[in-house]
Amino acid sequence: MSTTALRGCDTAAPTRPPAVRHTRGARFLLLLAVFLCAACGLVYELALTALGSYLIGNSVLQTSVVISVMVFAMGLGSLAAKPLRRRAVGAFAVVEGVLALVGGLSVLVLYAAFAWLQLYTPAMIVITLIVGLLIGAEIPLLMTLLQRIRRQEAGSAVADMFAVDYIGALVGGLCFPLLLLPTFGQLRGALVVGAVNAVAGVLVVLFIFRRQTRRFVQVGLLSGATAVLAVLGTAYVLADDLEVTARQQMYQDPIVHAETTPYQDIVVTRSTAFTGGDDTRLFLNGDLQFSSVDEYRYHESLVHPALSGRHGEVLILGGGDGLALREVLRYDDVRQVTLVELDPAMTDLARDFEPLRRLNDGAFADPRVQVVNADAFNWLRTARQRYDAVIIDFPDPDTAALAKLYSVEFYTLLGQVLTPQSQVMVQSGSPFFAPKTFWSIAASVEAAGYTTTEFQVDVPSFGNWGFVLATRGGTAPPPLRLSPDVPRLRYLDDSVLGAATVFPVDRRREDVRPSTLMEPTVLEYVLDEWKNY
Repeated sequence: MSTTALRGCDTAAPTRPPAVRHTRGARFLLLLAVFLCAACGLVYELALTALGSYLIGNSVLQTSVVISVMVFAMGLGSLAAKPLRRRAVGAFAVVEGVLALVGGLSVLVLYAAFAWLQLYTPAMIVITLIVGLLIGAEIPLLMTLLQRIRRQEAGSAVADMFAVDYIGALVGGLCFPLLLLPTFGQLRGALVVGAVNAVAGVLVVLFIFRRQTRRFVQVGLLSGATAVLAVLGTAYVLADDLEVTARQQMYQDPIVHAETTPYQDIVVTRSTAFTGGDDTRLFLNGDLQFSSVDEYRYHESLVHPALSGRHGEVLILGGGDGLALREVLRYDDVRQVTLVELDPAMTDLARDFEPLRRLNDGAFADPRVQVVNADAFNWLRTARQRYDAVIIDFPDPDTAALAKLYSVEFYTLLGQVLTPQSQVMVQSGSPFFAPKTFWSIAASVEAAGYTTTEFQVDVPSFGNWGFVLATRGGTAPPPLRLSPDVPRLRYLDDSVLGAATVFPVDRRREDVRPSTLMEPTVLEYVLDEWKNY
């Protein structure tokens, strides 16, 4: 970016006098505009990568495409700005006005393209190219304007410009996850940034150079900036309705709750099931997590075999919906349950939103429950308490952030909170739809020093689904059984568990690699196997 931009930083002839008076104040205002524009530019980039990760998954690919296309376009934009330096004030104002409009509306347009047109990736590339071209044109034009205020040696001017530019990028990068997403959400956050961009790029520059800009040019640019702000403001007012309409387009059943958190997109739908009762469904980033019609099959299989031994102290990693927690609390001799869930919005929803609270039987109100909102990997690094049983209920590892929770290193860390008799249950995806993923998870658990028993059950909403039961310190696979004091179950009994360990010929163990932090093979497998579903 820097080399290409500098080619466009030639300024007017050395004999031209400064174009403005009070150069110190004007220079400060222009550098402030540089700061704000840099912050806005990075927010656009982050918004595009975050949206792609939410809607498409594969965050590594989405981030790589956005960054590479944008940097390429920025180089082209820097070259394209060279002829514009003669009219730098008007050109910069126009560039920033268009950038504010395109960048501010980018998330809304891409969301609509995904929901209605199924053209997300082409639309994302086009918008990224346009935004990158406009951002690339900023530095050459700003350098020209800076030299008009006060001429200085080229190296010093470049240092000042890029120092402010990079600081602005830092602030924009921090504001996106810490301020914009929690306060405004993705759609409105981008619109707010677009408005800031319009003010910084158009109004500030016109204020600095108003005496050197013709009256009709000022009127035209101010009218354009007003129009941009009006469009962004209208979109801001209508954002909720637009988001609800677009989001509903992606789900078959009526949406009863939706929110975007710094970690994920949470959607709850509700309809009438074929049984005549309610069918409440939870989706995270578009992926189904459970249906109330048959979730008991999944959660009974996940929890009760792991509690067949000692279960006074139980650890649940993930499971923020509280349904696994509900099953654990059915045992009277459970003394304490620690639930570690990254997203506090998920546990708050499960605690307070009536449809979920009713499904989990108000589990979070039980005094035996301790909720920790933290990244499970980092939490394990400092955890010291020992647990009799561990339930691992993470979403499928279809992102790099989730893949680390299915790594050899993660299961090795887990060992420090286990006793020699502890049992661990890992939800492991579908042996039918994603057999390599399933057996890679089992291989990763074994590579961390565990012995395992793999089994599968039928959950109609998911299809065929698999689990890995694991123990450390033994040589024989852990027996798949239920506790003598198991509460009455709707799906599982010993005969069902006995049959669950038998895999058909076409889905038996494959020669797959375990997954590690440096080689997340489980991510490779899951993206390849689920791409056609």
